[in-house]
Amino acid sequence: MKLRYSLVILVALSSSLFAQNNPIEFEHLFDDTFSPEGIEQVRWMNDGNYYTAIRGQKIVRFNIVNGNEQVLFDGASHTSSAYPDGIEVQGYELSSNEQSILIKTDVEQLWRRSTKERYFVYTIEGKSLSPLTDSEEKQQYAELSPDGKKAAFVQNNDLYWVDLITGETTRITEDGKYNEIINGAADWVYEEEFGFAKAWFWSPKSNRIAFYRFDESEVKQFFMTEWGSLYPGQVQFKYPKAGEKNSVVSIHVYDLETTEITKMDVGEETDQYIPRINWTINNNLLSIRRMNRLQNKLDLLFADVTDGSAEVILTEESDTWIDISDDLIFLKNGKQFITTSDKNGYNHAYLYNMSGEQLDQITSGNYDVTEIVGFDERRHNLYYISTEKSPLQRHFYRIRVDGNRKKEMTAKPGWHSINMSKDFRYFIKTYSDYNKPPEISLHEAGGKRIRTLVDNKDLIETIGEYKWSEKEFFTVDVNENSLNAYIMKPADFDSTKEYPVLMYVYGGPGSQTVNRNFEAGQRPMWHQYLTNQGYIVVSVDNRGTGARGSDFMKQTYKQLGVYETQDQVSAAKQIAQLPYVDADRLGIWGWSYGGYMSTLSLEEGNDVFSTAIAVAPVTHWKFYDTIYTERYMQTPQLNPNGYEVSAPLNKAGEIEGNYLLIHGTGDDNVHFQNAVEMVNELIAKDVQFQTMYYPNLAHSIYDGGNARHHLWKLMTNFILENL
Repeated sequence: MKLRYSLVILVALSSSLFAQNNPIEFEHLFDDTFSPEGIEQVRWMNDGNYYTAIRGQKIVRFNIVNGNEQVLFDGASHTSSAYPDGIEVQGYELSSNEQSILIKTDVEQLWRRSTKERYFVYTIEGKSLSPLTDSEEKQQYAELSPDGKKAAFVQNNDLYWVDLITGETTRITEDGKYNEIINGAADWVYEEEFGFAKAWFWSPKSNRIAFYRFDESEVKQFFMTEWGSLYPGQVQFKYPKAGEKNSVVSIHVYDLETTEITKMDVGEETDQYIPRINWTINNNLLSIRRMNRLQNKLDLLFADVTDGSAEVILTEESDTWIDISDDLIFLKNGKQFITTSDKNGYNHAYLYNMSGEQLDQITSGNYDVTEIVGFDERRHNLYYISTEKSPLQRHFYRIRVDGNRKKEMTAKPGWHSINMSKDFRYFIKTYSDYNKPPEISLHEAGGKRIRTLVDNKDLIETIGEYKWSEKEFFTVDVNENSLNAYIMKPADFDSTKEYPVLMYVYGGPGSQTVNRNFEAGQRPMWHQYLTNQGYIVVSVDNRGTGARGSDFMKQTYKQLGVYETQDQVSAAKQIAQLPYVDADRLGIWGWSYGGYMSTLSLEEGNDVFSTAIAVAPVTHWKFYDTIYTERYMQTPQLNPNGYEVSAPLNKAGEIEGNYLLIHGTGDDNVHFQNAVEMVNELIAKDVQFQTMYYPNLAHSIYDGGNARHHLWKLMTNFILENL
């Protein structure tokens, strides 16, 4: 056998708690029995001795030194006919002088990251609350200016700004139109794949606004039927599928004093991407990151906003693709910047001058820097998160900008995330391990703990009262690679018995399912429930997943699904040989890319898998969007064979055993079209299967009502009956 146990379960949790007698019930997926406590929306104040957070309907200020609290805003005290129960604080921002608060409420979800909402401005001293604008329509992406005297927002695809002193609202753009022109907000594919919806930014001196303009008039429309009326309607939106036309994207800068709009020169090529723009320290200088359509060439441009002229400062090229991150820091000296790149095989931090000359490689080694937390220019310290200890863990480090005097700030094995104060004197750490719910604590910059803010001891005790299955981590050697994996056995596991196994897979580029972060929510609770029903749950991170360097991640280039499926099938064959596994009862399930993988695994591994569930799967990459698909597959025109080889649709006839296909008809991301075409092909090949569609529901199959309960019950019954 080539299964190697590299980590053992921690004993401390179970040894200090009650006997695990209580069964985990299905309804535990939907209540808060196993939900950890947290702190909502922490914001550090200018004086590093204070931070703010949301507590219920309140915005509360916390004193670092003595732990005292002060309520800055209480939404419950601001009732009206429109808000009879008061204002629900769903987001907030303090002004630069911290005398007023921009409050977001009444949020309406659009796509994954885009919303519409209402904004109010609250003065702390005067205790007065007023709407940001007089408009009856909702706004989007409002934000205060750095000087705190202004705000700007998007409404109906146009950009506006408000003088908070006079209350006057000024319209910046005039040509916004649904499905044609978008100003200051991202189009669908940028929002989904480049990870931002707000597409405008204040200049350092608050006198200019840089913004994106998307011309999506040539992008083809996608139509989704909206069920529920006598004559069902249609949702129409612009969605560029692989190989099709994208929006033409341009960058503009608006001058509040002159009211002039200047277009930045991003080159003559329009079939390209601009995944990020950022103001430098110089109020006249805007940084623009530009990528070619195949996303294997990245240019950093500096644009003079007074005339729009731009210069290429830095170029990076790859044989595969280049990932985009927010790791870009312009030093206050105006002479240097820090960014990250995996150009040498692992993602690391580099120091450049403003001419694009590399001055230092700050971090180095066979590990990935996953996040730059911040740079303390006064002390020359870079703070970052990395996988140096293990791909399964995240740890916090401090290092000098010259690469010397590195210090690990976190000792405990597990998963650490950091929120650092503006002056770099303090940080709030959220720490968890696979068997330990999150602990939130306050620390001095050197690492010394000041106090624990949240300990989740009640949840730890609750877990100890139930038949909780802890993860055991191991590695499996397949296809000349050592893959990370975990196994969850029933709490009353008996090695002399044989158990059915359900494998959980995601497997997409740069992802991880195998890590030491504590998992909460319906999916991990479902896995716990299944172990209580006598199932073993396993997950394996195949080739193409993240945190192990670019060579491991980028093996799948131009052939998504091929190596990943080989790894899942090979791992399943080894798991089937374990003495306590019933080799005839191996199943696999996944959602989105995981549904794609579970379908492929049942097709390619019909000799090892008897059962599969696919939720919202891609069934052919030609159906998916340009940015994501072409990043890993190139275009269908350049890589036709890769698209055909990787399509579950083309192998539907190879499915044997039990197959459940689930999809929401209102899925704007992975379109219901994927399921329809798969069903057609399964019928054509006379393959018996089960399917369920959820009318009008999106990729998450969530409606705030009974849909999730129905979904998990459906999948539970399918597993209990077929595996």
